[in-house]
Amino acid sequence: MTTAAVVLVLLSAVAHVWWNFLLKRARDHEVFVWLMQIAIAALFLPLAVFIAVVDPVEREGWLFIVGTGILHAFYFILLGRGYARGDLSQVYPIARGTGPALVPLLGVVLLDERVSPQAVAGIMAVIAGIFVVYWSGRMALALRRPLMFLREPATLYALATGLFIAAYSVWDKVGVRYVAPFLYMYLMALGSGLIITPYILRSRGMAAAREEWRVNSRAVIVVGALVFLAYGLVLSALELSRVSYVWPSREIGIVLAVLLGSLALKEPFGKERILGSCLIGAGVAAIALAP
Repeated sequence: MTTAAVVLVLLSAVAHVWWNFLLKRARDHEVFVWLMQIAIAALFLPLAVFIAVVDPVEREGWLFIVGTGILHAFYFILLGRGYARGDLSQVYPIARGTGPALVPLLGVVLLDERVSPQAVAGIMAVIAGIFVVYWSGRMALALRRPLMFLREPATLYALATGLFIAAYSVWDKVGVRYVAPFLYMYLMALGSGLIITPYILRSRGMAAAREEWRVNSRAVIVVGALVFLAYGLVLSALELSRVSYVWPSREIGIVLAVLLGSLALKEPFGKERILGSCLIGAGVAAIALAP
C-alpha cells in the first residue's frame, strides 16, 4: 500500500469506530440509522451537487450506485440489530472481521488481484485476532464448542453484517471507477435511506423517529458527518491500492472499538482481548507493508 492509502485508511478507521460507538448508544438503533442517512443527504447536498457538476457520473456508474444503495440498506439495518442485542466490543470485531476473511478471496476471484505471502500472513493474523477478541474469557468453551456462538442473535446479525461488508467492498471497488468517491458515498447514503424508509415507517412509525431525533439529534448529525468522512476516505484509498489490502488494513479500528467498549461502555476487557488486539495490529501492519 502507498503511504497516502495508509493515511486515508487509518483516518477512516478512527471515524468509523467513533460513529459505531455513537450508534451503539442510541435508543432505537434502526431509527437512528435511518435518521443518519437523512442527515447525510441534507448536510452534504451542496458538496454532492458541486462534484456532480465538475465530475458527472458516468452512465455505467448508476448501476453501481443502485447496487451499493441496496447492499448498504441491509448492512445498516443488520448492524443496528446487532448493537441492539450485543456489546460494541463483540459485535464490531465479528462484523468487521468477516470482511477481511472474504474480501481478499473475492478480490482474487472477481477482480484478478494478486495477494503476496506477507499479506496472506497478515490477513490470517487479523482473523486469528478477531477470534481471540470475540471469545475473550471463553476460550476453553470456544475450543470445546466452537460453533456455539452461532446460537447468539447478536453474533448472527454481526456475521450477516460482515457478509454485506464483503459484498459492498468489492462492488464499490469497481464503482469508484465511474463515480467520484465522495459523490458515490453521498448517492449511496441517499439511496439506502430511501430504501430503508418504508421499512422504518411501517415497523416503527414517525412517533419513534421524532422521539429518537429529540433525544439524539446531535449524535445523529455527528454520525452522519463521520459516516460520510469514513467511507469517503476509504473509497479514495481504493483508488490508490488493492481492495485485498485496503479492507483488512481498515480493521485496525477493531482495537479502538474494544478499548472504547471497555473504557466508555464498561464492557468486559480481559487478557484475551489484549492479545487479540495485538494480533490484529500486527496483521494490519503486515498488510500495510506488503509489496
